[in-house]
Amino acid sequence: MIKARYIWDHYHMNVFADDTGLEVDALGGRPGVHSARYAEGTDHDSEANMKKLLGELAENNNRNARFRTVIALLLGNDEENAPSAYEFEGIVNGTIAHERHGSEGFGYDPIFVPDGYDKSFAELGNEVKNTISHRARAVAKLAEFLANLK
Repeated sequence: MIKARYIWDHYHMNVFADDTGLEVDALGGRPGVHSARYAEGTDHDSEANMKKLLGELAENNNRNARFRTVIALLLGNDEENAPSAYEFEGIVNGTIAHERHGSEGFGYDPIFVPDGYDKSFAELGNEVKNTISHRARAVAKLAEFLANLK
């Protein structure tokens, strides 16, 4: 919502913005919204982030995790009134593998195995991932909402 409000406040335009995080139960929900910067001193270094995460989990048997995307939407008619705010959430539950598998995708895809599958997002490939992912679920909710606006 912070990203969307920045655009609204500066440009008074209808806007949507999203944020995504990987939440790991054994780590109290970390890395969460800090997923892209999880390894200290890095920014979007997927290898360093995965290495840190796997190191923190080590031999922990609780590998339950979820990807969560939230899309914030601000719709307004004029500059004088506050816009209406909406949020659309998409979640995909799964587990963290003990090691990397696959080469497709980005971020934590090689170590995240979605529930109902025996392969990581990186092994499933973009075609499958893009139909079951957290972001796809959030976007579907946003699209349905926009299609029903009157």
